Amino acid sequence: MGSPHKYEKTHKPLHKLFRLIKPVMADQTLKRSAKALDKKAEIFNALREALRIALPEGKNGLNDDGDDTDMKTIKEKVAAFQEKLKSEETLSKRDEYKKMIQQIDTYWDKLFADPISVHTATGEQLIQPQRTNNILERFFRDLKRKYRKKTGTISLNKTLKTILSDTPLVKNLENKEYLDIILDGCNTLEQRFARVDSKLVLQELDKKRKETGRLPQILKKMIREPAFPRKLGELFGC
Repeated sequence: MGSPHKYEKTHKPLHKLFRLIKPVMADQTLKRSAKALDKKAEIFNALREALRIALPEGKNGLNDDGDDTDMKTIKEKVAAFQEKLKSEETLSKRDEYKKMIQQIDTYWDKLFADPISVHTATGEQLIQPQRTNNILERFFRDLKRKYRKKTGTISLNKTLKTILSDTPLVKNLENKEYLDIILDGCNTLEQRFARVDSKLVLQELDKKRKETGRLPQILKKMIREPAFPRKLGELFGC
């Protein structure tokens, strides 16, 4: 066996690191907090498993759409999860878990709603209502990301409050069928906007100003610009 001094140079950084983190490792308050977080993570993962949404082993993070487990099975799993949580005396008395159970009970009917029957040109189709607001949240994350990329601005609260309420509908331009309807025979958005009466646009802007407050002059100026349709399309990747 080699001399301990042989590895002294190699191990020195590790010993130094250990001395730095030793007080943290010995902190009893931190240990209790870490243990409590582990328990909460365990319960949250159990709920994700029951709902079959954003599963712990999934790779899509916040963009997870859930799997194709039938609704009856999911409902039974969530009910079992609630009963197990209620049966644990220590946990069932804590406010955070009481609120969790109450939240599930409040939205129970929406979580397990029956499919909606829709009549289409190809026949009847069944659409399962979304059990969360994940699609809407994903949309606004994408909207904010594109605005930040375009403007370099981190905080977009003011921007989102002052844009026209229908502006997010521009996102639909990524749908070819929707875009074809909007173009109405035109080849580009520029051609389609050229057919719009500018007086009608200003009237709508004035109506919005009276409803939501003063419309920024810079927005009016932007809309009057001939290149506005092209810039709007570039902003949303159209």
